Amino acid sequence: MQNEITKRQKLLDEQGNVANAGWCRRNLYDYNIENRSVNIMRLKEWDFYQICNGEMMVQINIFNISLATCATFGFVDLKTGRKFDTMALELITPHKNRLNRNGDGENHFSYNRGKTTAEFDVTETCHHIKFIGVCKGKKIDAEFFCSRLPHHESITIAVPFKKTGHFFYTNKINCLNTYGTVKYGDEIFEFSKENTFTVLDWGRGIWPYSNMWYWANGSTFIHDKPFGFELTWGFGNTEKATETALFYDGICHKIGDVHLEKDPEIGEKWMENWHFISDDGRLDLTMTPFYDNVSNMMPLNVFGMKTHQVHGLWNGVVVLDDGTKLEIKDMYAFCEKVYNRW
Repeated sequence: MQNEITKRQKLLDEQGNVANAGWCRRNLYDYNIENRSVNIMRLKEWDFYQICNGEMMVQINIFNISLATCATFGFVDLKTGRKFDTMALELITPHKNRLNRNGDGENHFSYNRGKTTAEFDVTETCHHIKFIGVCKGKKIDAEFFCSRLPHHESITIAVPFKKTGHFFYTNKINCLNTYGTVKYGDEIFEFSKENTFTVLDWGRGIWPYSNMWYWANGSTFIHDKPFGFELTWGFGNTEKATETALFYDGICHKIGDVHLEKDPEIGEKWMENWHFISDDGRLDLTMTPFYDNVSNMMPLNVFGMKTHQVHGLWNGVVVLDDGTKLEIKDMYAFCEKVYNRW
């Protein structure tokens, strides 16, 4: 049974476990990591922004996993496969660089290391993102303005793992209509509000060593109103909260469990159609891939992350809470399958 959280409350109990697992339309949990039972050296925090217009994608991330703090920037041309990226790393940071306690409200965080500066300034109307760095001797200067709707709903979940003191706490904010630029040396890449959206993946948690998850996300305009979906599964105990929702004109429409008809990893069929179905019949979508953004940062399969983030065009039908059916036609979105060990 899904448990909707409607009142502000503490995230963790005295033992460092999720006090009341559930989901909410705005982030109503108080991130009380000052709890003495929290294993600070295992704590992970990240603010990850992905900006895309269906042809160019930018990923800007600040994370603190206690063993290190890192600010990263990545640019991918989804049509040609061209990439450039950079990062700044600082080791052993359990008691510094702690990120904001709630990414769904006003907050500000900046990180400076060497030639890298990353800054996130969030208000009720805009997520202002800035990144400066260097790649292959060329300066990167990126700036984006990501608009929020009045009463912009999102989805937050807080769920436990089997192991005591382990939890997954995340907020996905879709439908951030965006404009901005990336300057790379003498090149300028423009992103227009006509076709650019940003998703914020805001997360905090203590995880088991080995994990796997699926994450699918996308935003667009339907009938001149912003529409998006958030589909994540395979991670944590989701008996009381699944990270599956539709968003339309600023309102969150909660749906049931989602699964794939076939696992694309079997037979390495990443570039064949992916068919997504929800158990309540409110989502039936097929992604036709056009680009697989592959990365393998897990040497010897011992530590790190392996990802297939597959981008494509989505078609099908979704159903809102009031029974309204929305037809999805050639909507750009992505789905990734990730293995994580750290």
